[in-house]
Amino acid sequence: MLLYVVSTVFVCYLSFNLRRGQLTPIVWNTLFWIIILFTAVNAIAKSFSQERYGRLIYYYNLCSPQAIIVSKIIYNSLVMLLLAGIGFGFYAFVMGNPVQDVGLYLICILLSAIGFASVLTLVAGIASKAENNATLMAVLSFPIILPMLLMTIRLAKNAMDGLDWSVSIDEITTLLSIDLIVITLSYLLFPFLWRS
Repeated sequence: MLLYVVSTVFVCYLSFNLRRGQLTPIVWNTLFWIIILFTAVNAIAKSFSQERYGRLIYYYNLCSPQAIIVSKIIYNSLVMLLLAGIGFGFYAFVMGNPVQDVGLYLICILLSAIGFASVLTLVAGIASKAENNATLMAVLSFPIILPMLLMTIRLAKNAMDGLDWSVSIDEITTLLSIDLIVITLSYLLFPFLWRS
């Protein structure tokens, strides 16, 4: 996945290097979040589908479904934080860094990485029960990821413009609320999915 992030950033660099003046901060921001979103989908899509049936039975007998979903969310969140952090560092190094408030941008990366990981982990668990799980995962995750992505881009734009943190309280609260709602729903609903 790290190779995917680095190669995608490098392809963007090669594409925009020909027209150096064409990359505005808005395009820079949007391109970064598109890269992070597709990285999240590729990294987390196989959370459950790569598990063999025998291992799932072993997990079923060993621990509770809540422990399994929480551990997968924590693991996927850590993976996404690592990929997003390295992706941001490499992206800023290669494409330039127009972000004026890096601290707020890092908070945006933190909240969005946890949100993407939790949403996609739950949806991967649901989609693993179906045969065509890649299509189902895209369809199920879209309505939840879209508002999260819009809030993320708005918060990241505030950080790029260097606005005061008080302006971004609504976006931070909304992202944090979406993260907590999805994690709570995962904790409550995954046992029913696990029994099937």
